[in-house]
Amino acid sequence: MSSTIWSVDDHLEDILAAVRPLDPIELQLPDAQGCVLVEDVTVPVALPPFDNSSMDGYAVRVADVAGASEEFPAVLTVIGDVAAGSGGLPTVGPGQAARIMTGAPLPPGAQAVVPVEWTDGGAGGGAVTTMRPAGEAPEGASGEVRVHRPAEERAHVRARGGDVQAGDLALPAGTVLGPPQIGLLAAIGRGTVRVRPRPRVVVLSTGSELVQPGEPLAEGQIYDSNSFALAAAARDAGAISYRVGAVTDDAETLRATIEDQLIRADLLVTTGGVSVGAYDVVKEALASVGDEDVPGSGIDFRKLAMQPGKPQGFGSIGPEHTPLLALPGNPVSSYVSFELFVRPAIRRLMGLPDVHRPRARAELVADKALTSPDGRRQFLRGAYEEEKGRVAPVGGAGSHLVAALAHADCLIVVPETVTSVEPGTDVEVVLLG
Repeated sequence: MSSTIWSVDDHLEDILAAVRPLDPIELQLPDAQGCVLVEDVTVPVALPPFDNSSMDGYAVRVADVAGASEEFPAVLTVIGDVAAGSGGLPTVGPGQAARIMTGAPLPPGAQAVVPVEWTDGGAGGGAVTTMRPAGEAPEGASGEVRVHRPAEERAHVRARGGDVQAGDLALPAGTVLGPPQIGLLAAIGRGTVRVRPRPRVVVLSTGSELVQPGEPLAEGQIYDSNSFALAAAARDAGAISYRVGAVTDDAETLRATIEDQLIRADLLVTTGGVSVGAYDVVKEALASVGDEDVPGSGIDFRKLAMQPGKPQGFGSIGPEHTPLLALPGNPVSSYVSFELFVRPAIRRLMGLPDVHRPRARAELVADKALTSPDGRRQFLRGAYEEEKGRVAPVGGAGSHLVAALAHADCLIVVPETVTSVEPGTDVEVVLLG
């Protein structure tokens, strides 16, 4: 156990210096969602790859519909249909039109598309609102269409390459692949991409008093909330998370469980058993896991100048030197510790350039001054109003108040040198939403 009191910043810097981004792999598009791209992706073919119609209607020559009106419609011969995906396109000559569907290629000779609403749909009479089914036209519509309005050249035509041109940069390296990016990759024909995979994070909670939700509580027992909260937080940070429910307070059992989990972990997170009690099983189990031949391996248990979350552990374990963060067991302490230390480690594993939550300044709204211990950086749960630039504390300072945490969307930061914060003071907030 290190006797030094560590600052929050030094502890985090130590963690980030030891955690390296995961090696890139080639993944199919559905598996790449949420991952970070490690290569520039250029466009192999223009999008759209051909001039196409943005409307259901008729492909026409501009001269043939010049001056068309409700009273004096242009009457054109319908020479065929052009559906989306069509090949072998008809050529539109003078006095002719081709029925065309949205997304279908503009046929040779045509210069514009008139929407079906500007025509009689080939049915005779006035304007219509929908296309007739392909089975009924053009044969059932006498092969003619009346157009009631003129069209300018290229009207309702989406130009080839109007979205992206061949050779354009589609997505730069470092892009996080969300749904629109996955869609763009598919649209340009990319079936796989080279990315850093989502980190696999194993969360273990420790404590013989813990019971899984849904089971009856005996006297002296509580429900295991930490493993659920932290596994969810790991997913929220972009990881694939595995939850290992409450391991009993036995060092050998815990050590065996951790060793079993190494096979599927890029990062291990334990909660509980790291302070100075007689049953601090995590410290006991991990006290001698380091490799003597590897400097810095093993787990270092530390005291941090922060509240909540003073006891912390960090190091590496196993043949692959898998990073392990040991967090305190109090629910609020463990969650605050996750936000400050584990989330940035996950983001670093993903290869993201910015690993931190956004921060803001806000005016403190409170009934009385907030107190904070001298020499410790305090993190209080808060409710932030962005429009008004204000923040109010939620719940008390206790490290076990789960209900208050559920209603907070930020952490109010009180610096180490400040022991009292008056209402109306400008404070820093870490945004959790």
